[in-house]
Order: sequence, then structure tokens, then C-alpha cells
Amino acid sequence: MIGIKWRISRNIGARRSVRVGLGGALLLALVAGCSGSGADGSGRSEHPERGTAARGDVRQPPVDARFDYQLGGAYPPPAKVRAVSRDRAAEPAADRYNICYVNAFQAQPGKKATRWWQREHPGLLLRDDEGRTVVDEDWQEPLLDISTAQKRAALAEIVGKWIDGCATAGYDAVEPDNLDSYERSDGLLTPDDAAAFARLLARRAHDQGLAVAQKNTTDLLERREHIGFDFAVTEECAHYKECPDFASAYDGKVFDIEYVAKDFDAACRSWGKNLSITLRDRDVRPAGENGYVYRHC
Repeated sequence: MIGIKWRISRNIGARRSVRVGLGGALLLALVAGCSGSGADGSGRSEHPERGTAARGDVRQPPVDARFDYQLGGAYPPPAKVRAVSRDRAAEPAADRYNICYVNAFQAQPGKKATRWWQREHPGLLLRDDEGRTVVDEDWQEPLLDISTAQKRAALAEIVGKWIDGCATAGYDAVEPDNLDSYERSDGLLTPDDAAAFARLLARRAHDQGLAVAQKNTTDLLERREHIGFDFAVTEECAHYKECPDFASAYDGKVFDIEYVAKDFDAACRSWGKNLSITLRDRDVRPAGENGYVYRHC
């Protein structure tokens, strides 16, 4: 079954952010990816939050390239598409710039995934003052506890294994989702926590030769270089009047997905010559499935 996630934005209100349930295969991939990593806090550096993530020979995304958002299931990209984003459990598309989707700041939904975290890494799920797990209520995803350097380092090793898997599979970049989980943390997490954890993930990705996308939220745009973001993947930047901010910050290296035709049309008129803008159905269905929508400026 395919689902789509609502993201709550601090200063905007209800906002969509795609979250796809790919069934048992994805859950097994999640658990397998987690099981191969330790959570003892050991990292590549004694001080994992010092220094700047090195970009090395990272392949940057093409500017203003046709883009397809395939989180609901992989399929042959439409003609002229040069960049594709797929879930990390899927294979990259041949002869395209491939972006690997990773749920990096929250656990996957479902009892099996939650039980795995509770059994293997109970101290890495965010809990409130009464010991209850803090959950993204819209999609029943427990938040990961990125509140301390030690926990961030441990989580970076777990999520880092998934990023390594993206590189091994042949992806060019990684899209770590839920950067703004602090907005759903009841004040237990801060933007500083998110920036610090994102920086660890960016370093890991760059070490693997992957570019790193900032996913949504304009709140951390001013910290993009410190974190190590290379480009942006945005949802509904036209609808929420954020396209100018992202375009300026990333010099046009922005892949935007709109889900409403009138927003897409407006975005194409205003930003079609500067940004890569795609219209998709909210369930990001595979081509050929009922309800599938795809257009590009």
C-alpha cells in the first residue's frame, strides 16, 4: 500500500511531505540496514561534530534538468528526464542522475520497525518527560533522539549504513528526509540539533562520493554551507512562496515537486527557466497506475 505523509511546518501550517510505505520489502530493508550497524557512538572522529564536511569528488546535480519523483515505486522515467529520486530500497535508474531517499530523522512507521528500535536501540528514540516515545502523529513515525552529541554519533552510524548502501547501489546523491522533525518534538529537539545531525550525515555522504540535498524547510537555509548541503529537493515551494529563497540559496540547483496544477502552472511561469519543477500526484504513483500524474515545465 502506498501512503503519503503530511508535514507540519512551524510557520506555514499543514504541509505535505511525501512518505511512502513500500510494504514488507522496504521494512525488511530497513531492519537489515539497521542490523548491520552499531550504536556505541563510535564515529570516524573523536569529535564528530567538528570540521567541515568535505565535498571531494562529489557529482553535483544538473541545473534545471527534467526531474521525476518516484517514491511510490520505480518505473522507466519519462522521455528527457535527467534526474530521478527513488527510495533507497529501489535500484537507481540507468543513465540518469539518481537521488536516494532516506528517512533519516524519524523511524519508519509500523510496529515491526518500532519494535526493532525499542529492542536494539531503545535509547535512540525520543521520549518525553514521562518516558513515552514522541511520535509524528500524522504518520505514526517515532522521532529519533538527536538531542545530544553522543546520540547523534550513534544514529549517524545507523543511518550512515543506509547512506553507504545508496552509494553501493550506484546513486549519485542522497535526500535525507524529516530535517524538520524538531518541529514535531514538543520542544525536545532544536534546529541546532537538526543542523548538527545533518552535518554528520553530509560528511558521511560526501565520504561516499554522494551529494546531499536539503529536503524542505527554509529555517536552516543560512546554515546550508556549514552543514554541507549541495542542492535542494523541495515540495510545493511555489505554493508556500519559498521558491525565491531556495533558488537564491542554491543558485538554481533545486528540484521542486508541486501537487496542485494551479501551483505548478504558477511555478512554471515564475521559475520555470531557473528551477526544475515537476507536477506529481500526491501519492507519487508509478506510471500506468490509476491516478498517476506527471508534468514538467
